[in-house]
Amino acid sequence: MPRNLDLTALRSFVAVAEAGGVTRAAGFLNLTQSAVSMQLKRLEGAMGLQLLDRSARKVSLTGAGEQLLGYARRMLSLNDEVFARLTAQEFEGEIVLGVPHDIVYPAIPQVLNRFAAEYPRVKVQLLSSFTTRLKDQFARGEADIILATEGACGPGGETLTELPLIWVGAINGNAWKSRPLRLAYEHNCIFRNRVQAALDRASIPWEMAVESESTRTIEASVSADLAVHTVIEGTEPPYVERIQHGGALPDLTTTKINLYVSDVSAGHVTEELAALIRQAYAAR
Repeated sequence: MPRNLDLTALRSFVAVAEAGGVTRAAGFLNLTQSAVSMQLKRLEGAMGLQLLDRSARKVSLTGAGEQLLGYARRMLSLNDEVFARLTAQEFEGEIVLGVPHDIVYPAIPQVLNRFAAEYPRVKVQLLSSFTTRLKDQFARGEADIILATEGACGPGGETLTELPLIWVGAINGNAWKSRPLRLAYEHNCIFRNRVQAALDRASIPWEMAVESESTRTIEASVSADLAVHTVIEGTEPPYVERIQHGGALPDLTTTKINLYVSDVSAGHVTEELAALIRQAYAAR
């Protein structure tokens, strides 16, 4: 007799696999940790397989779990497509979301994926730029929602989280040991002046080795060990690592990630997208 898989349990399984743990997945699914854990155990029991390796600090997939993940994603995608196409969709339109380059990952792709499943007829236009530029666009009414990385929260905004700024350099690199310290920054990066002031206070000589409008250029230069850079903790790009300088570089201040939602274009769908962004940061 054919047996049926529980799609709710599969959705929890995929969320845990993508988030790297039950805690973050529970926050993103808006469920309790115990509810997610129970669904995972029920799925493992129904299949008679161990899908997750829980022996390490970070949950990882077993061989069977890796195989199931691809099937689960396709099943959930088909399920969501059926509901999107065959049920009435009340909401249509476009939302403009602005996010600074350096915090697009890891939260925003998950938010956009979930929002698209719930509101398939609403188009989200993603603007990726610098905080100062995004705030100008928001003030002109060119964006409905923006995130901003700032030292303080402006009028009408709300702080989602506050994280430290950290030094990053090439993997096993030595650029951080050079004096003057070679820096790489985009022209409009808001962290640039703050970092330079911290170095001046610590009496560490520095020079701008790489300047560019392109974030990719900065990442490439840093990964090549030509200079060092600073990012918000948890947003380190590939091919660089946090510098373990042992006090040779000054500690840096924290940065707030703030959310701004337009009063003019506020509506149910806009608020739903904002709520998903809040959930994503709460899960982190």
